[in-house]
Amino acid sequence: MRILIADDDPQILRALRITLTAKGYQIFTAADGAEAITAAIDHHPDIFLIDLGMPQLDGIEVIHGIRGWSQAPILVVSGRAGAADKVEALDAGADDYITKPFSVEELLARIRALTRRLPQETAAPVVHLGPVTIDLAAHSVTRETTEGHKQIRLTPTEWQFIEILIRNAGKLVTRQTILTTIWGTEHAEDTGYLRLYVSQLRRKLEDDPANPQHLLTEPGMGYRLDGMTL
Repeated sequence: MRILIADDDPQILRALRITLTAKGYQIFTAADGAEAITAAIDHHPDIFLIDLGMPQLDGIEVIHGIRGWSQAPILVVSGRAGAADKVEALDAGADDYITKPFSVEELLARIRALTRRLPQETAAPVVHLGPVTIDLAAHSVTRETTEGHKQIRLTPTEWQFIEILIRNAGKLVTRQTILTTIWGTEHAEDTGYLRLYVSQLRRKLEDDPANPQHLLTEPGMGYRLDGMTL
């Protein structure tokens, strides 16, 4: 099971990495919020351990960014003991909250509890958009043609973009959610990025890019993936 630990305290990171690795978990670490978002997209953790007081992006911003595309359990591990901090984190999308300092036994118990909430199948899906097949785990896109299956290459950013939409299929994903998740909060208003990548994805995935059937724009709000089958 993969766990991402995001904390700006190197001693905490080292201690948790050693402890949880010894328990059989695969551990990834991030020293700030921006690193946490990047690591989340790169490694698709099964569980997140997130500190609130981090540079670049704080823990609440990281939770919002993760919740834009992932429903994996989030355990906040923070020195902030106030009720308001706990409520804000839980309202943002965290599943549990543990206050520093904590015992290793309690942390492991919280992780086991979150593990029991995981769905039975957490593997990345294989989905279909008409004649196009997208395998998230294999990072493979193919189009069925009369000559057979044609391979389609997506850039790393296009992969991030389409994965966010796939994991929220049928739902509106706001422009801010996509921008923050892929590029960080400093680009939250740079909608030109989105238009560029949506245009590229439509050329690669839609039968008629000028009249898209799957990658739909919700004017003034964001984007939605429609017509996806498993």
